[in-house]
Amino acid sequence: MDKKLEMVDLKGQYLKIKDEIDAAIAKVMEDSAFINGPAVREFRDSLSRYLGGIHVIPCANGTDALQIALMALGLKPGDEVIVPAFTYVSSAEVIALLGLTPVMVDVDPLTFNVSADNIREAITPSTRAIIPVHLFGQSCDMEPVMELAREHGLYVIEDNAQALGAEYAFSDGHTEKTGTIGTVGCTSFFPSKNLGCYGDGGAIFCKDDALAGKIAMIANHGQKTKYHHSVIGCNSRLDSIQAAILNVKLRHLDEYSDARNRAARYYTEKLHKIDPDGHCFRLPARLENSTHVYHQYTLRILGGKRDALKEYLAAAGIPSMIYYPLPLQEQEAFRGIARAAGTLSAAKECSETVLSLPMHTELSEQMQDIVTDAIRDFFTGQ
Repeated sequence: MDKKLEMVDLKGQYLKIKDEIDAAIAKVMEDSAFINGPAVREFRDSLSRYLGGIHVIPCANGTDALQIALMALGLKPGDEVIVPAFTYVSSAEVIALLGLTPVMVDVDPLTFNVSADNIREAITPSTRAIIPVHLFGQSCDMEPVMELAREHGLYVIEDNAQALGAEYAFSDGHTEKTGTIGTVGCTSFFPSKNLGCYGDGGAIFCKDDALAGKIAMIANHGQKTKYHHSVIGCNSRLDSIQAAILNVKLRHLDEYSDARNRAARYYTEKLHKIDPDGHCFRLPARLENSTHVYHQYTLRILGGKRDALKEYLAAAGIPSMIYYPLPLQEQEAFRGIARAAGTLSAAKECSETVLSLPMHTELSEQMQDIVTDAIRDFFTGQ
């Protein structure tokens, strides 16, 4: 194989749409409207249509999106916000940054996502919001989460940074895209995301007109009219070049998801043959009522062999990643400011066993054969 095996092949993806991307960037350069230019508005409107007409407020990155969402909901210091213990730090970081209290709950070790049962046990009179994270590309089971939120009068802020384009099916048969189900949805356009730009970027989604207007003000220094500041805000903008890139890539997002699903099916077929009884590793589990966009293809390696397998793959020139090696309850930054609801044993178990394999739109079966053959050789040689 001539091509190097990558966790994410951004260059290969770019080369396939190079003419479209280059023309979009050139148009921004020609217009010289680099901040809040026509490209930003065009992308905003395109993404809104893709998501079913919901309000879209572009911003500088996914972490800003989460912070701005919490700011817009008017939470006060000491209010509790429930967040999964097994996720990227930003989901809890913004809670603490605003003087709120992160309440960490356990996850399902099969889907890696929180459930209504996890959340219910953590609710107190101080609870104000829930941040369900659609981890690795599929939805949390959102219908019972939303029912629980309505029962207790809680806001729901979806962290959709890894699942843009996934769809969740409700019991009545209707479907909604992740990020459009809760009070607010947030996403990231970090380059490695399924819809990624070539720098930083993010967006916030909202159905409520008044709340969307407040979010837009907060993202723009708290102003609706220039130099007239109604609320304390921040400076969080998606620049025009990144918006132009995203608008091109949005047109390809569903085909990118199809490519990732093909790769996931091939991995699953090959890996099941290696370990049909699941003694060595657990394959990614699918929630029945959610599609999956496979931001990551993540195994759970059993028997304490995860780190040894990672080293074995690295020696063979095969990349892999551990998302995430330390659960949030064990992160030094949260000592003394967060509360753990329960033992969080599943989050700890996930951190000790997960291993993500290369997953991207340019992944060929030949590349996947190299990965799966190495995994087979590792376990047969043990």
